[in-house]
This record gives sequence, C-alpha cells and structure tokens, in this order.
Amino acid sequence: MPVLSPPLDHAAIAGLVPHHGAMCLLDRAIAWDASRILCETGRHRDDANPLRRDGMLPAVCGLEFALQAMALHGAVGAAAAQSVGFVSSLRDIRMNVDRLDTVQAPLLIEAVALVAETGGFIYRFDITADGRSLLSGQAAVILPGEAA
Repeated sequence: MPVLSPPLDHAAIAGLVPHHGAMCLLDRAIAWDASRILCETGRHRDDANPLRRDGMLPAVCGLEFALQAMALHGAVGAAAAQSVGFVSSLRDIRMNVDRLDTVQAPLLIEAVALVAETGGFIYRFDITADGRSLLSGQAAVILPGEAA
C-alpha cells in the first residue's frame, strides 16, 4: 500500500467524508491503494469527542472511526466527496477493550474493501494501537440513490 507524502490531513479528510465539525474523527490518511486504506487519529482521547458519554468513549464507538475510514477510501478512489450512507449490517465484531479513551497511543484504522459497488460497499476493518487489535469486524453500507 503506497504511503502518502504528505498524508491527507484532517481538513482534507473533512472535505471528503460526510462527517463535519467535531464528528470528523480521523486525523490523517497515511496510505491507501485500490483495496485498502490506513488512517490514524488521536481524537479518541479528546474530552470534546461528540461520542463520549459520562466521561468515557466506549469501544463500540470505534465503529464510527472505521466507518469514516471506509467513506474516505470510497472518496479517494472516486476522487470526489463520499455521499451519506447507511450501515446495513455489522458482522464478526470483536471488541478487545471496553473503552477507547484510556488508550494512550494513536489509533490506526485499517479498512479493506471486500465489495465496492455504486450502491454500497462491504469492508473488513481493524482498529489497533501499539500493535494490539482493539476492535475489528465487517461492515456493509448502502448509498441511497447511488444504485445504477
């Protein structure tokens, strides 16, 4: 997978994904190719993260980080901003931690496309920190109005 030089920064990502303001959770896109993307973020430690509840960020919120990496991959592949999509299924979700806000290292989010069509996509994803898998699984997203 080619490393980006320089990587896409938060501002560039915000222009490509349908998540705006504080809900754009990715700091950098480090590398991508036709089938995968690798992103990095420290926003899981941010006290102002909009997904935090009762002072914590549950591990399940990592799904949103993964979904944004998938949207970004679709956008860079199409060289156009990704439209809003809807999660149609989640499979094989494995959470190896209870919460993300206590993870000190940056999160690395890798998403690998299994199916990418005009009307939606399916990805496997893995969120790691310090070489340890924190959350992994598979997600399918439908893009309404995009089907041929």
